Amino acid sequence: MATTATSAAIRATSAPTSSFSRKTHFLPSIPSLLKLPTTHSTKCPTQISFSSSQPRHPLMAAPVNVTPTSSASPARASSTTFHGLCYVVGDNIDTDQIIPAEYLTLVPSKPEEYKKLGSYALSGLPSSYPIRFMEGDQYESKYSIVIAGANFGCGSSREHAPVALGAAGTSAVVAESYARIFFRNSVATGEVYPFESEVRICEECRTGDVVTVELEESRLINHTTGKEYKLKPIGDAGPVIQAGGIFAYARETGMIPSPSA
Repeated sequence: MATTATSAAIRATSAPTSSFSRKTHFLPSIPSLLKLPTTHSTKCPTQISFSSSQPRHPLMAAPVNVTPTSSASPARASSTTFHGLCYVVGDNIDTDQIIPAEYLTLVPSKPEEYKKLGSYALSGLPSSYPIRFMEGDQYESKYSIVIAGANFGCGSSREHAPVALGAAGTSAVVAESYARIFFRNSVATGEVYPFESEVRICEECRTGDVVTVELEESRLINHTTGKEYKLKPIGDAGPVIQAGGIFAYARETGMIPSPSA
């Protein structure tokens, strides 16, 4: 019965045309409760959270505690804290700037192409960004946290955008607001945590600052300036990302069988 209910729930959402994830190598649809109603066509709501009185979607069962593996990058030292250098961008960074269309032929389900996809992350930024996110022929960036202004990830619905950032070693994005499809794809793929800030942190941080993002405390600490910033709770989207995407979350909660079952 659980499998049938889950299948029906997934069919009820509008599935993207291409499917992949860093951990599962395909992209399912996010449950209907994670569809992001908004008063602006390109912005997601201030937070995703559900009160105990609200009915929960079958895929949004009890949160999963995931222990990071030893192969995790240093930026993913724990499942609730992300630490590293930040890369700061402004408003309206679109998906062409995050991953130019010419690289969309790369198939993330192929390890070598997934790795190469990361090498092109944020390569579409204009020359007004003298410090580049990727340096030389590197496949991963030294900047593990991206700090942005408003409407980050606007433009096309390409799932490659959060996947490219994840492949480049980005653990989290902290933006004033998001294009809702980018937010949705980040959750579905489990590639990056899309945090929202309560103030314009992008105007107070500089590329290269050392920062820590604390998931449970909903807080960003800039160790370079000594300032702390409150973030909006990521809500029930957090356990889905932590599990590695929506299908991985459904398997870990027993809502759909694992491939080995």
